[in-house]
Amino acid sequence: MSIREFQDRIEAIYGAKDAARGTAGTFMWFTEEVGELSRALRRGRRRELEAEFADVLAWLATLASLHGVDLAGAAARKYGAGCPRCHATPCACDEPVALHRPPAG
Repeated sequence: MSIREFQDRIEAIYGAKDAARGTAGTFMWFTEEVGELSRALRRGRRRELEAEFADVLAWLATLASLHGVDLAGAAARKYGAGCPRCHATPCACDEPVALHRPPAG
């Protein structure tokens, strides 16, 4: 299943509920799932990791759908040419990835 197909499937299953809950409620569920993923990463149990990664991806897809964002298209545009900053694959930047964001302002 492609990312686009996954996003469409999640929207078909939960779209009405997600729309009724809205962004704020949906984002809270997403962050809760990220916390559960954090615990699963610490424990290192394969089945738990798979389940939590799937949940985080599903809630991320929901948030994207609520805002009309195609995750596959957005990812391809941003990372299709490699690192968004240096355009190399693998990244050849000297600083950590977190610093790849443009300066605020």
